[in-house]
Amino acid sequence: MLVTLAALVILLAGLKAAEELLVPLVFAGFLAILTAPAVLWFRQRGWPAWLGVSLVVVLVLIGLVGLGTVFGGSLNAFIARVPRYQDRLNASLTEYSARLAQFGVDVSLTDLREMVNPSAAVNVAAELVSQFASILSDTVLIILTMAFVLLEVAGLPRKLRRAIGNPDADLSRYSNLIEKVKHYVVIKTYLSAALGVCVGLFVWILGVDFPVLWGLVAFFLNYIPNVGAIAAAVPPVLLAWIEYGFGRAVAVTSVYVVAHLLIGNVIEPRLLGRHMRLSPLVVFLSLVFWGWLWGPMGMLLSVPLTMIVKILLETSDQFSPVATLLDQPLSQRSPFTPSPPETEVYESNPSEE
Repeated sequence: MLVTLAALVILLAGLKAAEELLVPLVFAGFLAILTAPAVLWFRQRGWPAWLGVSLVVVLVLIGLVGLGTVFGGSLNAFIARVPRYQDRLNASLTEYSARLAQFGVDVSLTDLREMVNPSAAVNVAAELVSQFASILSDTVLIILTMAFVLLEVAGLPRKLRRAIGNPDADLSRYSNLIEKVKHYVVIKTYLSAALGVCVGLFVWILGVDFPVLWGLVAFFLNYIPNVGAIAAAVPPVLLAWIEYGFGRAVAVTSVYVVAHLLIGNVIEPRLLGRHMRLSPLVVFLSLVFWGWLWGPMGMLLSVPLTMIVKILLETSDQFSPVATLLDQPLSQRSPFTPSPPETEVYESNPSEE
């Protein structure tokens, strides 16, 4: 037990020390999982591997550059308007302080300003910009890693059989592992994109500034369980309150609550299935652990990484009871959460090897 714990500590120290290298590689791995179905689709239709991978890589690169441009531009424009929002906030706080004084509640304006501190939002925004810029600086490494992974996708089963030394070896365990990981990552990404579009659209209808920015923030933070939904809602709600008053802030809050309840509690359980659900305690602890290990990007990837660990434990006869402990309690499962269907892993033709 002591040797095992010592090895675990050394492993965690290595993961922590290699954060700058491992985070882009893990991000590239998730991009490869998302784009592998497109590459396999091209291969099934007779396209050469290099052509299909090149087309997918170009599309991903265009998407990353476009996303970075839109997100960075919107965030910079929001930061530039923060002084104007602060003036409006000070006027609103002065008005509320006077109203409270009429009811005999003595609250100084300084205390209210300390309770609602806009500089904290600016600091968070600046940190997000720096993290996003750091990821973009590693775009070449991310794209190259993703491309090489995609080139190996189709021929991986044959290479595994060669490594085992048995051309007829049963790879169903590895096939199920890959399919479960891909199923979770793809569905979670699609649902996050749908949530971002819905939030951005309704925030735009309600007249709040920077709806594209708040839609992108909702998309990214939806990967962070529990805390992500609250963090994504706070800036637009405060902005709606500053611009239009309490009524519009309640309307924006309602949009976020309904969207998260519908997608997170109805659609997501039905699509992901009960075997892809984690215990709320495990979700919270994974958020804390991966956030400590790899910072904000670790928080974004906390649930997918924990799901991978859970699936790996499920495929092990020795550690399968640990995976059961990580699972969601039966009392919290939705009655309509079927397991995802198992599909086969595509292999390349012998002539293409």
